[in-house]
Amino acid sequence: MFFVDVIELEGLGNRSYLAGGESAAVAVDPPRDIDQVLTAAARRGVRISHVVETHIHNDYVTGGPELARITGAAYLVPAGANVSFTRTPVSDGDTVDIDTAAALSLAAVATPGHTPHHTAYVLREAGHPVAAFTGGSLLIGTVGRPDLVEPRLTERLARDQHASARRLAEALPDETAVLPTHGFGSFCSSAQADGDKTTIGREKAANAALTVDVDTFVAELLAGLEDVPAYYAHMGPANSAGPAPVDLTPPAVADPEAVAARLAAGEWVVDLRNRIAFAEGHVAGSFNFEADGKLATYLAWMIPWGKPVTLLAESAGQLAAAQRELVRVGIDRPATAATGGPADWLPDGASPATFPRATFAQLANQDLDGVVVLDVRRDSERAEGRIEGSVHIPVHEVHRRLGEVPDGTVWVHCAGGMRAGIAASLLDAAGRRVVAVDDAFDAAADAGLTVLTG
Repeated sequence: MFFVDVIELEGLGNRSYLAGGESAAVAVDPPRDIDQVLTAAARRGVRISHVVETHIHNDYVTGGPELARITGAAYLVPAGANVSFTRTPVSDGDTVDIDTAAALSLAAVATPGHTPHHTAYVLREAGHPVAAFTGGSLLIGTVGRPDLVEPRLTERLARDQHASARRLAEALPDETAVLPTHGFGSFCSSAQADGDKTTIGREKAANAALTVDVDTFVAELLAGLEDVPAYYAHMGPANSAGPAPVDLTPPAVADPEAVAARLAAGEWVVDLRNRIAFAEGHVAGSFNFEADGKLATYLAWMIPWGKPVTLLAESAGQLAAAQRELVRVGIDRPATAATGGPADWLPDGASPATFPRATFAQLANQDLDGVVVLDVRRDSERAEGRIEGSVHIPVHEVHRRLGEVPDGTVWVHCAGGMRAGIAASLLDAAGRRVVAVDDAFDAAADAGLTVLTG
């Protein structure tokens, strides 16, 4: 019998896998913090004989080199990937034995599209395909983005995605489990997964790559692509060079004077508490990126790359979890950190800054004279419905476009409240009067606000 353990990276919207038999296993697309994979292997009582990458990742830093070094596993990377470290190059059709006693083997299948060198891996039991680790090729209901490598290659890679998906569908039985790396919130996916499990048979019925002709598929795929997180530009080079081991020890402790000095120096001070607590009281000038939200994605997207960051957390556990999230995207060491609350982070006698939160019903009851409604959702969300007269700046652009926000009290909203909280903290730090709309956008029309579409 074989097993497949899923290692969720919820903050990044990705999955890694450990698959094997009685004594040995393969790790697929491992995260930077490899202790999760080692723990899964120890729980199963297996050694990791192979570590494989489906591609050079654009959205996170891999733990592959370090995992292979620590375990002594063979490190398999697509032969076409340009890397500067020692690895076992893998080409289409290559097969390796994972667990001889369990008759488990792994076969490489060239699936270009997400990247030119992308490779899927088919797990076979006694020669029969049982699962396909599809990385960024065939996802649940969609495919990986083709526009992350080079703009001039985008259309060609989109066509390759169509062909690669069909190659997998034609080669594998309908019952074969499809186990992608992307598609659970990652911006590497062309769309987000509908559900968390699928098979080749299900994808044949529902995935556009398998149900429409190539020209239609490419046109629709390219039309739906949205902004690429800015930090992606740094992930590929880091992975090609071979990332260093991580250091998850606690950062230096910042006292109130140090926090103030960091802010005065123009560094980022990031409050990890939930948006309700932040609105009720925070260090003036700090930014709110909730630890329980998509911390790594949005902080790495928005912070000037390489700028020192100080983390403010309500507990040591929250701080440690945030560090783990951030190393996955190459923010390796916070400059300093502190735990507790505003009373612990402010000099004696200083009062915390605050701003109000509200609902769409409260916005609807406002005299809108002197009020700015700021929508920080993505373009695709706004196209489906927008509040009449609202200003649109996607959340990842707000920090660079503060000067474009009209005068007045800014009521900032997103689809549910988390991104509005980020934007509200940026506006508050810039000295603007702000109200964070912490409400589901579906409530806007019900509250009597005019919502336009198209």
